[in-house]
Amino acid sequence: MDNAHRAMFRTQVLTQGLFEFDTKEMRKLVDGDHVEERDWLYRLMNGNPELFGVKQRGDKMFASPDYNQSMEQQREITMKRIMYMSKQGTFDGWLTLPAHEIDLKKFALLELCAAFDHSLAIKIGVHFLLWGGAIQFLGTKRHHDKWLEVTEKYLIIGCFAMTELGHGSNVRGIETVTTYDSSTEEFVINTPCESAQKYWIGGAAIHATHTVVFSQLEINGKREGVHAFIAQIRDANGNVCPHVHVADCGNKIGLNGVDNGRIWFHNFRIPRENLLNSVADVSSAGHYISSIKDPDQRFAAFMAPLVSGRVTLGSGAMYSTKVGLGIAIRYSLTRRAFSLATNGPEVLLLDYPSHQRRLLPLLAKTYAYSFASNFLKMLYLKRTPESNKIIHVYSSAFKATLTWHNMTTLQECREAIGGQGLKTENRVGQLRSEFDVQSTFEGDNNVLMQQVSKALLSEFLSAKKRNRPLSRELGLEHMDNSSPVIPSQLTSSILRSTQFQTDILCLREGDLLKRFAEEVSHYQAQGLGKEHTLTVTYQIAEDLGKAFSDLEIFRSFVEVEANVSAGDLKNILGLLRSLYVMITIEENVSFLRYGYLSTANAAAVRKEVAKLCAELRPHALALVSSLGIDDTFLSPLAFNWIEANSWSAV
Repeated sequence: MDNAHRAMFRTQVLTQGLFEFDTKEMRKLVDGDHVEERDWLYRLMNGNPELFGVKQRGDKMFASPDYNQSMEQQREITMKRIMYMSKQGTFDGWLTLPAHEIDLKKFALLELCAAFDHSLAIKIGVHFLLWGGAIQFLGTKRHHDKWLEVTEKYLIIGCFAMTELGHGSNVRGIETVTTYDSSTEEFVINTPCESAQKYWIGGAAIHATHTVVFSQLEINGKREGVHAFIAQIRDANGNVCPHVHVADCGNKIGLNGVDNGRIWFHNFRIPRENLLNSVADVSSAGHYISSIKDPDQRFAAFMAPLVSGRVTLGSGAMYSTKVGLGIAIRYSLTRRAFSLATNGPEVLLLDYPSHQRRLLPLLAKTYAYSFASNFLKMLYLKRTPESNKIIHVYSSAFKATLTWHNMTTLQECREAIGGQGLKTENRVGQLRSEFDVQSTFEGDNNVLMQQVSKALLSEFLSAKKRNRPLSRELGLEHMDNSSPVIPSQLTSSILRSTQFQTDILCLREGDLLKRFAEEVSHYQAQGLGKEHTLTVTYQIAEDLGKAFSDLEIFRSFVEVEANVSAGDLKNILGLLRSLYVMITIEENVSFLRYGYLSTANAAAVRKEVAKLCAELRPHALALVSSLGIDDTFLSPLAFNWIEANSWSAV
């Protein structure tokens, strides 16, 4: 390395100690909880170099899966990592301690697993949150006593058989059928047609010994809707059980450390006690019993295990986003290209306004979304039966918003680091493939956003009908007041004010909800049924779902900021908040489509984005250093990439 490049890297290292705000305090805000436990897991992984792929590149060590391995090798080492972590006590209490004592720690460690390898996080999540969560939420004491401890200790391995070849988001329509044989007190599970085969079942292809099967329950010829059953699909030696067929889903564009499989059942019998019966039961004589008489409410109760999955998917996506930004922004602080004057020095990438505009708004969004994710986790932790619907709305909105942001960010980071993004060791391009699935599993994002809008519409119509205030739990109370008035001319000080930002986001949500209600009413007056009406009003429904998500994310940011004392940290948060709102307005055409902003004010917003990027540029390194990602989880490109690629390193 020549002296100029050495000086450049020395300067970069030195400036890390000259930040204007406390990066440790900022990290506490971003992580939200269990910082020490997260660091413990970093040390655990880095302490086993062979298992977690810790290798030296240049003058630093980096931990990363080897994505160039075969699918079979990736699956094997993912399982080895899980068993090692289990022996080290990582999962102690995950299913046996009370939720309020363990849930936040569980989520924190899963987020960190996602930063290392999405396959690792998903395989753990399927076992604990889906299989284990189904037993916790849908089972009763007999199931808890029998299954939770052995699951926590990995004496069995569980999976979650809901999705079918012919049905994904439409769980009500699944075709697997379970009948009851009162003569033997057994349930009989059948796959009646090829479209009913269970598909994409994580863990089913190789490792899972048990599964929760979601199936249509048929009692005395009457369909009672979707119910959940425990079924053993492999014996202790790993052999597939009789009357069960299993096939491998094969190679995927990412997530090849998870053994996704397909399952068919042929007159497969299980004991009556294997029905998860907190919602409904069948007596030994074959009588159907449920305290929930409404089929819709019963179905909603059976969907409870999916909520925790959506909570962790959003937070896990943020960790992947942080890795991508940590690499791309650090690289842009050391990589130079072109000069602005003849014989002048080449310019750092991040000193170009265009490069700032590519990366810094994504960084501001990542801060906002991290605060929203922490809010959602606390909402989930404090859940009650009465709040389940509220949690469903927030988790659906945030899961969609955060996972979409993850993919957008990783793609932009991949392009921002140029050809280096193609190397798997630089992580960004590979992460894009690994996390692509998040947009469609645990609920297709577009479908989830439509569910958000339907829930908001239901609340709006119910409040109007009963002449009562709108729900504070859904943040709709602002609609009980007159609509905010946006100034005709927006100055920089107005644009950065919390009042304006609150007003513009509330105006958009309130107006869209009223428009949605009017449009639905219009079509229903023409004789269209409820479901048909919702299919033809999808465009405004999508706009409304995004408006709800953007406003609630903003509110979570404001709440975090309000709890920080005046000073440098609060000032930086204010810049990030303003950039988050400005880029949200600029990127969303609904602000112009529905007339919330004039074209002149939209132009003012665009200029403000550039100003805020320039003001945040000096803090870029401090901001990515506050994201809670250990240096070893980044890549050589984020540090001394010349040394890492030198001839001596070959």
